[in-house]
Amino acid sequence: MKPNNVGLKGGPGAGSTGSAGSDVIVIGGGFHGTSSAFHLSREGIKVTLLEAEYCARHASGVNAGGVRTLGRHYAEVPLAVESLKLWHRLPELVGEDGTFVHSGQIKVAETEFELETQRQRVAQLNAMGFTHEEMIGPRHVRELIPSISEHVVGAIWAKDDGHAVPYRAVTAFRRAAQRQGAIFHEQTPAQKIERIGTLWHVTTARGTFTAPWLVNAAGAWSGDFAAQVGEDVPVHAQGLMLMITQRVPHFVNPVVGAEGRPLSFKQFANGTVLIGGALKCAADVVRRFGEVDFMRLSSSARTVTDFFPHLSGVNIVRAWAGVEAFMPDDIPVISLSRKAPNLVHAFGFSAHGFELGPIGGKIVCDLVLDGKSRLPIAPFAVDRFAKEGA
Repeated sequence: MKPNNVGLKGGPGAGSTGSAGSDVIVIGGGFHGTSSAFHLSREGIKVTLLEAEYCARHASGVNAGGVRTLGRHYAEVPLAVESLKLWHRLPELVGEDGTFVHSGQIKVAETEFELETQRQRVAQLNAMGFTHEEMIGPRHVRELIPSISEHVVGAIWAKDDGHAVPYRAVTAFRRAAQRQGAIFHEQTPAQKIERIGTLWHVTTARGTFTAPWLVNAAGAWSGDFAAQVGEDVPVHAQGLMLMITQRVPHFVNPVVGAEGRPLSFKQFANGTVLIGGALKCAADVVRRFGEVDFMRLSSSARTVTDFFPHLSGVNIVRAWAGVEAFMPDDIPVISLSRKAPNLVHAFGFSAHGFELGPIGGKIVCDLVLDGKSRLPIAPFAVDRFAKEGA
């Protein structure tokens, strides 16, 4: 069955509203749920957001904070480029900078084979009409990062990328949404969703919330809600880890990644160095936590010292983990439901959804208001795996 998804074109209060007077209920207080609440409330839509713990608790607060167009899946590139434009004008958009630092991002190559892989990627991007990634040689790499190991032979450079503190960026969108009238209920896990007549009913321990529209942005728990409307999506949860060092003298400005190894590496203004790069660990979705794997972290630390030998004696002072939703093809679901009316899915960002947060909420808003997005989101359809198996 394909529902008749009709956009909420009438503005605030369009159609029937639930007992709380909401037009849209958003499940999930991560970046994409919070951004959705912001963009919808900016259009005068009455939004209620339900978060099981607190906003930015999991993937949206437990990531390396990379504001990255660099290295994106080709399907994500148009979205990432548009989202970066919003990052660069966050003060205008949400009233604060969300701690965004315009540092640039670099992905270094250690071998000629990796360098050729990078050349082919940049050529493909150019053929698509995108020029945000550029090849640079070893001399330029060392001008940007003087202390990097001599074995690096080149890199891709994205000069307009940067980084931010994840929790503070999400909080900037939450505060802006609340100023516009959005209502946030933390410690309010959604349990059951059901369409009754013209309204969605979302059952929680704090009562039932109703609205004509529903946004499923529940991260690693989104698959359960999709399944409740008959959409079986092969999303799975894993933990993501990060670690941070003691303070050291300043030595690097750009965010550093590697072509052949998992790495996301940045130094903050206070001297500490954050090390990530989609470092996965076990996740317990019932108890809602990721379990830090110290053996895997030690391997990542060795990768760092391969690139920056002078850090070999630096102490790791803290490590932590959260829970993220992964898709088999490593790109998210951003889609109207194919089974139920007035339902939008936004989940499964597979460890690279942070930079997409600002534009992700805008896409959700457009789907609610108009039933379509001006950006190419067909690759992110909720039923793309069902089609393959048909």
